[in-house]
Amino acid sequence: MLERFNLQGRSIVVTGGGRGLGRGMALALAAAGAKVMVAARTEAQLLGVVDEIREAGGTATHFVYDATSEADADALVAAAVGEYGRLDVMFANAGGGGGNVPNEFWDYPTDAFEDVLATNLKSAFYACRAASKQMIEQGDGGVVVPTASGTAMRGNRTFAYPTAKGGVVSLAKSMATMLGPHGIRANCIVPGYVSQRPPADDRERAEREQRGHFIPVDRLGEWWELGPLAVFLASDASSYITGQTFIIDGGGLAGGLGPAGFRPVYEG
Repeated sequence: MLERFNLQGRSIVVTGGGRGLGRGMALALAAAGAKVMVAARTEAQLLGVVDEIREAGGTATHFVYDATSEADADALVAAAVGEYGRLDVMFANAGGGGGNVPNEFWDYPTDAFEDVLATNLKSAFYACRAASKQMIEQGDGGVVVPTASGTAMRGNRTFAYPTAKGGVVSLAKSMATMLGPHGIRANCIVPGYVSQRPPADDRERAEREQRGHFIPVDRLGEWWELGPLAVFLASDASSYITGQTFIIDGGGLAGGLGPAGFRPVYEG
C-alpha cells in the first residue's frame, strides 16, 4: 500500500517554494523520491531549499520566477521539462496577502484589487494552464494543485484576498472537469493558521501559543505538516480524487475560527 505514495522519478514544480508552506511541500516531495523544481522571486531562499534537498540525498533545482507573469509561467514549465525531461505535477502555491485595506468597501482602489487578483488567482491560472498543456502533450496525465486559504470559505475585511482565494477553489473544481478526460487531476489545498518559521523570541512563541487556543486542536499548524498532504495529492494514493478541497487547519473552520477584522456591535 505504501508504494502508492512513492514519487520516485516524477518531475514536480512548486511555486512559492522558497519558504514556508512551499518549502515544506518541496522537502516532503523530494523525500518521497520526486525531482523537484522550486520557483519564487527570491533566489537566495530557493538556493537554500535546493541545498537542503540535495544534502538529504534528493534531486532539486530552482527557477527565479514572477508568479504574476504569463511568460514566466510558460518559461517555468519549459525549464522543468528541460531539466527533468517532463512535468508530472504542478503545485501552484505562490501567493500573497491583501496589503493595506481601507476602512470602507467602496474606497477599495482598483489597482490594489487587480494586484491581489494577479498574485493569488491569476498566478494559479497561469501556472496550471502552462502545466496542463505540457501534460496533455506528454499524453499520460498529471496533477495540478493550487493553494487557496481558509479566508476563501468565510470572507473578511481584507476583501480582495478572500475573493481571489475563493476563485482558486473554484478554479480547481473547474480544472477537474475540463482536464479529467485527459487524465489530469486537480485538487486544492486550503491551509489554516500555520507557522511558517520558528518563533523569533519568547514573546512570539507566547503569542502563537495563545492564538492556538482558539483552534480545536489547541495549537497552530507547522509548515512541515503540509508536506504529507502534498505527497498524497501528487501520488497514486489519490488516483481517484479530483475536484476536491483539502482543508488543513486543525479544525479552525469547523470550530468557527475566522477573524472578521471588526468588533460586533450589539444594540439593546
